[in-house]
Formats: sequence, structure tokens, C-alpha cells
Amino acid sequence: MSNPDELSKEIHQLQQVLWVGIGCKRGTSWQLIDWAIEKVFRENQLFPSAIAGIATIDTKASEVGLVKLCRLRNLPLKTFSAKILSSVCVPNPATITDDKVGTPSVAEAAAMLAASQLTSLTVFPFTNIEELRVKFLVPKQIFQIQGQSGAVTLAVAQALNISITKIP
Repeated sequence: MSNPDELSKEIHQLQQVLWVGIGCKRGTSWQLIDWAIEKVFRENQLFPSAIAGIATIDTKASEVGLVKLCRLRNLPLKTFSAKILSSVCVPNPATITDDKVGTPSVAEAAAMLAASQLTSLTVFPFTNIEELRVKFLVPKQIFQIQGQSGAVTLAVAQALNISITKIP
């Protein structure tokens, strides 16, 4: 078994697991998405190394820019249906998004859902996560760069209140 200091450090690192919710126009480049993530993380003093993955709507599962960004950063891409996303109460719903894709939120709802689904992770061979809550860190922000096609909406959520217990 690890010494208490090492265990505390690993638990603290696990509490820093961040999920980035992304909504984007078709054809948005991976560079624009990457730039938006870097900007948000820098402005909010978050560590890009704490990103657990990218989350979005299932219709963006094969979006070239998202797929390439996830491959380059070695991050999973977690997707959710519009029906599931629309069930999440978010701080900034948008009628235009609801009209276009069938849910009032993609970025915020996807970030929150992805962070909340970390309950299935096993931390160590002898422990499991009993409880997990989500802290909404960064509300949606929309990014475009003049002269570059596409747009990206980004939000960040964090898994919190992780309770670790030994498995008998």
C-alpha cells in the first residue's frame, strides 16, 4: 500500500480531472479548438494536463477537427445524444442551439455529463469511487478567428467530492 502522502497526492490529482465540453460548426479546424482550449485554460488558471477528455454531441463524433485534436492530445472523445444533453439543466441554454441540434446546450451539458460519469472509474485495485459531484468551472464561451472558418463553443466541468474507500 502507498504511504499516506502519496495516496493524498493521487487523490488530489484525481480531483483535478477536467472535462472540456465542445460545440462547433462543421469544418472547424483542430487548431481553432486547440487555441480556444489554451486560451480558456490560461485565463482561468487551469492546467491543460488535468484534462481528462473532450465531450460533445454524438453528431460530432466524426467531426474532423475534434477527432484530430483528440488524437494529437491523446484524449478520449465522449459523446452524448441530444436527448440526454437536453435533460441537463445548464446556466446558459440557447434557443438557437436547440433549434439546430435538438438541445439547448452542447458544450455545458456535455462537460457536466462527462465529469459526472467518472463514477465508473476504479482508482486503485483496492479502492473505488463512492460519490462524485460536478463543479461547473467555466461557462460556455464562443471563439472564432477572423479569416479562419468555423467556430467553437467551449465549457469546462470538474469532478468533485471523491470519496475513496477500501474494497473488502
